[in-house]
Amino acid sequence: QVQLVESGGGLVQTGGSLRLSCAASGRTERRFTMGWFRQAPGKEREFVAAINWSGGNIQYADSVKGRFTISRDNAKNTVYLQMNSLKPEDTAVYSCAVDLAVSVATSSSNYNYWGQGTQVTVSS
Repeated sequence: QVQLVESGGGLVQTGGSLRLSCAASGRTERRFTMGWFRQAPGKEREFVAAINWSGGNIQYADSVKGRFTISRDNAKNTVYLQMNSLKPEDTAVYSCAVDLAVSVATSSSNYNYWGQGTQVTVSS
């Protein structure tokens, strides 16, 4: 089992920045991929970004490319999502997830463990 706890969400104005963190605990000895997903009210969960263990394979959704940066600190078992130039359409609950496979997947069905999520609200 892997437990995930997100932090860093909040309310920000359009054009602002936030940095989300997700700390993993439990069975963290495996070299797993970590990802971020988001879900806005009335919409399906969508992929945001993912990073493999080494950081050598990173994927982003087209909607966040150039604005968001995913990174990880394996010594701290933590993944980060730096979000810049935020837009109202970025408003959602952001959740981190662990995929026990070594490849980087963009489908939520590939991910085995999920955090509770943190709310990000971007005001216009």
